[in-house]
Amino acid sequence: MNLSVNDRAILINAIRDIPDFPKPGIIFKDITTLLSDKEAFGVLMTHLHDRYVSYDLTHVAGIDARGFIFGSALAQMLGVGFVPIRKKGKLPYTTVSEKYSLEYGVDEVEIHIDAFSAVEKPRVLLIDDLIATGGTAYAAANLINKVGAECIEACFVMGLDFLSGQSKLRDIVEVYTVIGVD
Repeated sequence: MNLSVNDRAILINAIRDIPDFPKPGIIFKDITTLLSDKEAFGVLMTHLHDRYVSYDLTHVAGIDARGFIFGSALAQMLGVGFVPIRKKGKLPYTTVSEKYSLEYGVDEVEIHIDAFSAVEKPRVLLIDDLIATGGTAYAAANLINKVGAECIEACFVMGLDFLSGQSKLRDIVEVYTVIGVD
């Protein structure tokens, strides 16, 4: 299911570009303006609901922190559970973790070991606001599978098409981006 030309324009126009953030030469795609625009947020969430309503999901998992916004709203709309995937040290119970490489170093994400234990054969959608190099998303999809669930697809509001993140992630899961950015 693709966005209409009008809906795509509504979403693109609701995302603010911030030049030279967080460093010179970078154009940061600020989604806070999309979130505060009730029409744009409604268009996005309706689109995501319509895409995933027939996927027979049991959960939506959101990546810390902006994935929580879209993931929890979508989970509510679909009538399924929401599971947070957090940065190391933020979850209060026993966790499973996965490290991933950054440009200068390593980071780590975690999920509760029993995140999906309430259902048999959990089917999970992974969601976040943006995919760039894909390291965090790759680690998050691996975590979902490590704790006994099946990551059905990874969804992103925006994909930086000029980077290799989507291609790398497609090695382990289907990938959908609502808006591609060249």
